[in-house]
Amino acid sequence: MTIVAAIPTQRRRRPELAAFLRSRRARVTPEDVGMPPGLRRRTPGLRREEVAQLSGVGVTWYTWLEQGRPINASAQVLDAVARTLRLDRPEREHLYHLAEVPYAPERSPSDVEVVSPEIQGILDALDPHPAVLYNARYDVLATNAMYERLFFQDGQGLDTGPFGIRNVLWALFSVPGPTCPVVDRKRELPLMVAQLRGAYGRHVGEPAWEEYVRLLAEASPEFARLWRSGDVVPPGTRVKVFRHELVGEVRLTSVSLSVNGMPECRIVTYTPNDEESRRGLASLREVTERRIPPPAGDGIR
Repeated sequence: MTIVAAIPTQRRRRPELAAFLRSRRARVTPEDVGMPPGLRRRTPGLRREEVAQLSGVGVTWYTWLEQGRPINASAQVLDAVARTLRLDRPEREHLYHLAEVPYAPERSPSDVEVVSPEIQGILDALDPHPAVLYNARYDVLATNAMYERLFFQDGQGLDTGPFGIRNVLWALFSVPGPTCPVVDRKRELPLMVAQLRGAYGRHVGEPAWEEYVRLLAEASPEFARLWRSGDVVPPGTRVKVFRHELVGEVRLTSVSLSVNGMPECRIVTYTPNDEESRRGLASLREVTERRIPPPAGDGIR
């Protein structure tokens, strides 16, 4: 019996990367990228030096990449090559995997993770306790009714930021201190930023993450200062105090639960820490339900 030694993953992927880049380069014509066709083209598509020039990288570096040599490639450079070669989203993701670079798609409202009915059902079943589904960047992916009642006061929702996605950090760092729903802002916000930095460590260099952090720092000097501290903490159970204009302060214990099939997403539940807070949530539910108008009729009398 012949024993075949396992080939390291990198050695298997590099030839695949080389073949993939060559095939994508061959299908892009000079006219596609606004270049004159030129004369004496022996092969279809762009030349290597043209891809390098259009991508803003060195000819030697791109040649080595296409030859499958063991060189490092950043997310920014791969994005530039992907734009030049006109890769669609599945092809771009395939390029990242072959180059062994973590892939993160550009953020847009249509790119937010799809929440299954089962996950939404879990959130709804946790009512009357507030519950929410976050990703690692604190995007709000799904909520239950009590979470909406507690944090969306008088119809004011979370700030969506420049991406059009509801985001807790954008909301907290964009409101004045006295109107912030988090009472102990000086303690809680540094912990949230430190938790974000812990997640960021797995995505350094990814365009979506870099843009998110950059824009947040530009929008909030307070966030920029906390980010520069370099502190890192993992998610954990904590007692938080929130204020609501209708019921005053409530003390809630937050617990994070991971979600299978949704990497880096977590369900966060908030349970009353004392009897007064339990009564506060019950009162909030009662008051807001009275404010909800009855369903409109069908117009038939």
